[in-house]
Amino acid sequence: MALNIASLNSGSNGNCYYIGNYSEAVLIDAGLSCRETEMRMARIGLYIKKVKAIFISHEHTDHTRGVEVLSRRHKIPVYLTGRTLQNSRLQLEPDLVRSFDSYNPVIIGSLLVNPFPKLHDAAEPHSFIISDGSTNIGVLTDIGKACEHVIHNFRQCHAAFLEANYDEVMLDEGRYPPFLKQRIKSDHGHLSNRQAFELFATHRPVTLSHLLLSHLSQDNNDPGRVLDLFSKAAGNTHISIASRHQETEVFTITGDGAANLLDFQVNPTWVPQQMTLF
Repeated sequence: MALNIASLNSGSNGNCYYIGNYSEAVLIDAGLSCRETEMRMARIGLYIKKVKAIFISHEHTDHTRGVEVLSRRHKIPVYLTGRTLQNSRLQLEPDLVRSFDSYNPVIIGSLLVNPFPKLHDAAEPHSFIISDGSTNIGVLTDIGKACEHVIHNFRQCHAAFLEANYDEVMLDEGRYPPFLKQRIKSDHGHLSNRQAFELFATHRPVTLSHLLLSHLSQDNNDPGRVLDLFSKAAGNTHISIASRHQETEVFTITGDGAANLLDFQVNPTWVPQQMTLF
């Protein structure tokens, strides 16, 4: 079995990731307009009618901007936590709203979407593993640091969208005010290139065939610099950039048949420490 994956956009200007098989698909986040989402999918041969659910990782607008129209126009259910909905300004059709809980996989046709908590400056942020039972795809972005949940779930992946948001020197020497630099570097901010590389180099599973480096900062990062860093330890893993300007190609990921959602659970009672929203 295999899963097709693509980034429709990845960055502070909008985030949207496609994972699907021959019959159904899900979107993780919907930070592009409905029209732009439809156009980008069409350009790479993806069909909106296959999308059976949209999962929202947290309430920030670069992850939710297009979800109201997209859900309403195509009658797509939206999955998000109660606190995420409460802290957003989303006006979703009530009959299309669904909730999820950490480590309680949601069945979407032949796909299982497993949410797990992470550290980020949002009300109830989650990342996801999407599985067809033999292939696992991770969407791990907007992460302050690689906590136990991120590490454990990354080890299950056959492919992953992994945040590499900023270069530490570029951020320190850049134009951002001190409070914003500190927010980005905090445990509830974003992963640096170095932090993402350490996660990859230390915990990469042998099953990881593709890594799409995601959510790169326009001001504080450089795609060439990131690729140079990860190429040092790429091995058999194909490394690419999920652009903030256009969709990626569609990658077909084939697992090893050993995916097991029961292995995903670490400690469902662990709750990330909350902090004031920015």
